[in-house]
Amino acid sequence: MLFADAEAIHLLLSPLSPGTPSVELELHEDLITTLLNLSIHDDNKRALAKNEKVVSLIVDSLKMGTVQTRSNATAEVFSMSSIYSNRHILGKSEAIKYLVDLLDEGHPLSMNDAASALFKLCLACENKARTVREGAVQVILGKIVDKVMVDELVSLLVLLAKHSKAVEALVSHGVVLYLLDIVKETTSERVKENCVGILCTVCCNHREKMLKYDKTSRII
Repeated sequence: MLFADAEAIHLLLSPLSPGTPSVELELHEDLITTLLNLSIHDDNKRALAKNEKVVSLIVDSLKMGTVQTRSNATAEVFSMSSIYSNRHILGKSEAIKYLVDLLDEGHPLSMNDAASALFKLCLACENKARTVREGAVQVILGKIVDKVMVDELVSLLVLLAKHSKAVEALVSHGVVLYLLDIVKETTSERVKENCVGILCTVCCNHREKMLKYDKTSRII
């Protein structure tokens, strides 16, 4: 179903005019679900991202609403971010901030989608810096220590580690010891490879920080 008409989008969003009472949670959820279904088509993804009211609704839905509403909004960001230009548009909104919050909260329904959406957004270089500024590195490391979604979150760290600010954040939060523990414990070859990749990046940028681990972990 194509829906790339500005007037049609306006009519769809009209029930959520400014000042809509918070009791309309079910309506809010239905609208976000409708947007998610519409964004199956790439033309709709582009049209929706260009509409400021749509982006505002998505961000508001990430911030508050029912668990299902927030989860669907997260899935909507993931879907829309498959279009390169949309990553820049969504990155300039507050979407990243609230995706990191959802990741931190750790609700099973939305956490995986939040990690996937952040990964897609961070394929745009400027969004890596934004994600680091919102405290994503600390949140991700906390989840990894708790053995939560290790595979997915290490993959996200690999992507973030391509930005210098992320590397600095990783070092400041003691990422080396965390990653060494994962390498020793995991049976996943992909996780091991990703951990080694991050360690190599840290080593190349902060060799002096790595030297102190030489005797105990034999990584230099």
